[in-house]
Amino acid sequence: MAYMSMGEAHRRITEYLNRFSDAVSSQDGASFKSLFALSSNSPYLLSLADALNLFQDANRLIKQSDNYSQFADILVPLFRSFQNYRQNNLLEAYNAFEKTANAFIQEFRNWESAWALDALYVIVYDIRVLAEKADKELASSGKSPEKLKGAGSVLMKVFGTLAGKGSKRVGALYVTCQLFKIYFKLGTVHLCRSVIRSIETARIFDFEEFPKRDKVTYMYYTGRLEVFNENFSAADYKLSYALKYCNPQSTANIRMILKHLIPVKLSIGILPKSSLLEKYNLLEYINIVQALRRGDLRLLRRALQDHEDRFLRSGVYLVLEKLELQVYQRLVKKIYIIQKQKDPIRAHQVKLEVIVKALKWLEIDMDVDEVECIMAILIFKNLMKGYFAHKSKVVVLSKQDPFPKFNGKPVNS
Repeated sequence: MAYMSMGEAHRRITEYLNRFSDAVSSQDGASFKSLFALSSNSPYLLSLADALNLFQDANRLIKQSDNYSQFADILVPLFRSFQNYRQNNLLEAYNAFEKTANAFIQEFRNWESAWALDALYVIVYDIRVLAEKADKELASSGKSPEKLKGAGSVLMKVFGTLAGKGSKRVGALYVTCQLFKIYFKLGTVHLCRSVIRSIETARIFDFEEFPKRDKVTYMYYTGRLEVFNENFSAADYKLSYALKYCNPQSTANIRMILKHLIPVKLSIGILPKSSLLEKYNLLEYINIVQALRRGDLRLLRRALQDHEDRFLRSGVYLVLEKLELQVYQRLVKKIYIIQKQKDPIRAHQVKLEVIVKALKWLEIDMDVDEVECIMAILIFKNLMKGYFAHKSKVVVLSKQDPFPKFNGKPVNS
């Protein structure tokens, strides 16, 4: 930090307070939001923090002027948060910022219009980011991380403030998406339900009136929830919506959406092109797709094993594991096609022993009884049309459409 005189520190603090007062009096939302962006590490706010750490009597400046004193409950803890953030005291920075957030919510309720909505967005974002950093600090000192949970409670207050009539309600979806990020981070995704009910069933909200950015984020998170619930039709709709309306320049966001959409598409029999996987660096799916194309159970299991940690973190491992049935179906289909070329009349009669040999070639050891059980599941799941000739240990396939298409429905439906 460059040398700063006491007079210069006083000037910077006074300048900030004047900007704050002017923004409120003129309802200048763009200028106002920049005064709260703590985690942005803007040079202006960092230099203000340096001034506050040098000039220790800023509270007096706030309280001695009528222009500032009415906002003391916001400004005093905000200044303390700036100071602690600059000194990397992240826990204290969060605690002070939470007080600012609560005071801001009270003030925001009193403003009739939504002119300060962008500033509220900044506070909502920063309290989540600060809480995550504070929890890391707590964990590193052997204490229980609890601030992110506290931030979630603050955001629920904000949501309640925006859930009324009028222009402010357009901000409710942004707050909802920040809540989703908290709940997913904490592993408490069940808490999403009450907020989703408010957004999707309450008559006060019209989904189409929300900003596109927030709708995309909302559909991404609710799509992931549908994947957890194995509601693949809804997951397909929501994640496809997020992909369609995502900013095409946001490569990282498109990749995040595809990480969850691809397993859903695979579960309903839609295979992505290799070029798509390569473009968005989703190479962990290449062998899974190849396994489905070839009917190669060994390749599928190896791919799941190689990328197990990644798939578990994404919450898609169980979805991908259930693709085994599709792989068995394709294996039988390949045997059927080969038989049809050699002996078209009896191609629909597939000996279980032939399937056992094909699996053995893939280094998968199964006996006839195990294979018969799997064939029964394929028929039950309508992945295959036919019946068993038990005495001769043969699957007799239907001569018409023996391998039905998925028609957009998952295998396990």
